[in-house]
Amino acid sequence: MGEKRPRKRKEHRNLMKSTRRDFIKNMAVGGGTIFLLGNLGLLQLSCKRLGLEGKNGTFSMIVVDYSKCTGCRTCETVCSAYNHKQKVNGKVLPGLGNPFYSNISVYSFNPDVDIPTVCAMCPDNPCIEACPVLPDTKTGRKALYRDDKTSAIKNDLSRCTGCGSCAEACSARGVGVIVPNPATNQPERMCTLCDGDPQCVKYCPYGALSLVEVKPDGEFYRMPPDIIAEELAKRWYTI
Repeated sequence: MGEKRPRKRKEHRNLMKSTRRDFIKNMAVGGGTIFLLGNLGLLQLSCKRLGLEGKNGTFSMIVVDYSKCTGCRTCETVCSAYNHKQKVNGKVLPGLGNPFYSNISVYSFNPDVDIPTVCAMCPDNPCIEACPVLPDTKTGRKALYRDDKTSAIKNDLSRCTGCGSCAEACSARGVGVIVPNPATNQPERMCTLCDGDPQCVKYCPYGALSLVEVKPDGEFYRMPPDIIAEELAKRWYTI
């Protein structure tokens, strides 16, 4: 008897995982498939796949198809390796891929819900607005600014005072992806979009991540992962 119970529980978990993933995968509205994408909520997949800020209030950002995410954390490893390169014998190589330093974080909840969280690319720039550093007279940038190529949030280490205002502003919005460096208190973990070629999107083994142009007003936009997980668990596991 002692051997059968764990097996049954495992089979039940696998069944529930398959059921909720298949449910979202096969759900259709108005003839077009709808997916739960990252912090953006319900968005049609007709969004243009671009790498720059778009028109009509749309922004390019990494979004997640929760029905495909397995919580494998491959995204964390490749993100860390790309953004923390190492120089060996004069050659620049990918870093060790320690998930601790990743700019995307996967939160796993029970019942089975995996929530990858990454910069929400807030159009009103609360982190930048909170930066007390005066804009540069030539560039107009504060210490925190948007990259000209990708619109990703970047930090000028030479001007940053480590006040932590950006991290507080990010957390106040419910996202909380900015993490102050424990030694300098300067902001880290902002998504760089890997210079327009996000490695998490490129190497996700299940195709759960996409770089798409969307209008950031979806159901789950800027929600913390535990709140998203709670809502998805109700939808996927409540009979």
